[in-house]
Amino acid sequence: MSNKALFLDRDGVLNRERGEYTFRVEDFDILPSVGETLKKAQELGYKLIVITNQGGIAKGLYGHDDVKKVHDYFQNQMSEQGVEIDAFFYSPNHDIVSKSLDRKPDSILLEKAIYLHNIDPSRSFMIGDSDRDCEAASKVGVKCFKIESNSSISFILDHLS
Repeated sequence: MSNKALFLDRDGVLNRERGEYTFRVEDFDILPSVGETLKKAQELGYKLIVITNQGGIAKGLYGHDDVKKVHDYFQNQMSEQGVEIDAFFYSPNHDIVSKSLDRKPDSILLEKAIYLHNIDPSRSFMIGDSDRDCEAASKVGVKCFKIESNSSISFILDHLS
């Protein structure tokens, strides 16, 4: 395993946590300093991988196409700043509908990303805004930083090499 990655939760880390599901582009408000921080991380050789629970799909509130549109929008916004997101992994499941191992705090999405992108977990980091993000990261040996929702992620640059 030769690559290092910055794993990122989505809502509350990359975009504003609104207290309800964010599945429309017009509601996807990218937080300040995200583009600049991700660009510097990428310049340091980190793959950028989004790992997100999207339980609203299981609840029937929105569909996979809605998630794709939001992720495409985010990718386009980042591309304008010279940033390329390497991958988006999401769980469409929710525990009130049915249990699934791909939903954080389980680690299947991280395991899949590590395998597909040849990532060394010991050289990688996760930024999340909930305990379940850090639980999932811990299960695969990735150091996690838990932040307050909607706060800056630029501090991570002090930990990257």
